[in-house]
Amino acid sequence: MFRMQSYTIGQAARLLGVSPDTARRWADAGRVATHRDESGRRLVDGKALAAFCVELARSDDTEDETPRTSVRNAFPGIVTAIKLGDVAAQVEIQAGPHRLVSLLTREAVEELGLEVGMEATARVKSTNVHIDRT
Repeated sequence: MFRMQSYTIGQAARLLGVSPDTARRWADAGRVATHRDESGRRLVDGKALAAFCVELARSDDTEDETPRTSVRNAFPGIVTAIKLGDVAAQVEIQAGPHRLVSLLTREAVEELGLEVGMEATARVKSTNVHIDRT
């Protein structure tokens, strides 16, 4: 007999792209239904989670202003240097012990409003470094 997939709050949070605390608050508020397994763990039914994912993606109601991205290696830090050329720019971010340097267009730096001393996130995907203003 086929048994419907259920997810723990932590697994559901990862699939939703939020923290487990946010997923718990949503469950407590009744935004997504949960049930308990024989061990007492709170679980979310797979079909209910799928429907909630679609609803969440369609709504503009987001709890934070985190940009959506497929890049997983994020280095939040502070902009330590910007070198602007006529067309290109070099941005340096210190993220803890990591110094990251990204070459991008001057236009991108200006559109992001990047300045030395502001928070930013370097996102690394393969050999590319993407900069998100935070």
